Amino acid sequence: MSGAAGMAAVLAVHRSSRHDFSKFPEAAVRLMAGLGVEGDAHAGVTVQHRSRVARDPSQPNLRQVHLLHAELFEELQAGGFTVRPGDLGENITTRGVDLLALPAGTRLHLGSEAVVEITGLRNPCSQIDRFQQGLMAAVLKHDSSGQLIRKAGVMGVVLAGGDVGAGDAIRIALPPSPHRPLVPV
Repeated sequence: MSGAAGMAAVLAVHRSSRHDFSKFPEAAVRLMAGLGVEGDAHAGVTVQHRSRVARDPSQPNLRQVHLLHAELFEELQAGGFTVRPGDLGENITTRGVDLLALPAGTRLHLGSEAVVEITGLRNPCSQIDRFQQGLMAAVLKHDSSGQLIRKAGVMGVVLAGGDVGAGDAIRIALPPSPHRPLVPV
């Protein structure tokens, strides 16, 4: 579940007070329990993503924090795309964690205090192709059995608040078995 020498770490953190596609780099962000990233447009107890608000604004916000693995950027760059941390709208860019392989309910301890529980996969939307044409297809693929694989990161809720910044260690706590695979939230 972790990278070289078992070092799972935060590579970068981002936020935006506006509902823009990309988020801006920060030295650190503050995670707030039950809300998300302080000062971020997607923070809140109830859903904040515009398309979801339009359907039902009373839904719980299972997408308070978006985490994305830096290894995806390397894969995309090899495919001719120019993508950097924050470009795909993530709050936390990780290195050394296979986020997509984690089961639902996994808790990520970020730095000394913050804890994020993984709720599911990010389901990329058409905005990704407006950012760079063809990027949607690059973050979606099919496995050998035809199942769709979403590679655009995971979403989570903040269980314990705290400051998180680049270089902070990530400790992974798996939920009790049986593990549930991640599905889009």
